[in-house]
Amino acid sequence: MEIRDRIKKCAEELFCMYGIRSVTMDEIALKLGVSKKTIYQSFNDKGKLVDEVTRDILENNMKLAITCHEQARDAVEELFLAIRAIHTFLTDLNPSVLFDLQRGYPRTFKRFHDFRFGFLYKMIVDNLRWGKKEGLYREEVNEDIYARLRIEMVSMAFNEQLFPRSGYALLEIQKQSLSMYMHSLVTTKGKKLIEKYAAKE
Repeated sequence: MEIRDRIKKCAEELFCMYGIRSVTMDEIALKLGVSKKTIYQSFNDKGKLVDEVTRDILENNMKLAITCHEQARDAVEELFLAIRAIHTFLTDLNPSVLFDLQRGYPRTFKRFHDFRFGFLYKMIVDNLRWGKKEGLYREEVNEDIYARLRIEMVSMAFNEQLFPRSGYALLEIQKQSLSMYMHSLVTTKGKKLIEKYAAKE
């Protein structure tokens, strides 16, 4: 693995564990066992490193979402596959990451915003249409409104004023949020699939 990739991998681990703001370039260098000069030869400032790490995470999430869609036998299973795919990531993720990104790195946060209301929005709408077509989701569900609500539900889990880290696990919040979302969508036929897939979890 090239030094640039090693730096990004190490930074991602530290950012996810401790948040972006609290991790210094010195700490990344120390963890890697290299000099700070080596870090700055690859990334001229922390902002550049944060931007590239975020881009890599978003690209990886895009690939995971596409894989889940391709592997799913129906729209309900796609939702279960998606939460399972990011299980480890959510378990280790510090909720302050999004707040740090929004407050300290607006250009990178815009990249995240564009991912949410571009790629992710389309994936959710496609899932809603698929579910309706199969008779798993209610016909009267407004795809645009539900997609926007789902995006915000995911983001709300990172709000530490709403869900203090000391009392709530991010993964559990996301699981409960998904369960609420799914049960608000489904027909009787869709509910049977929720029960089927939930029994395997």
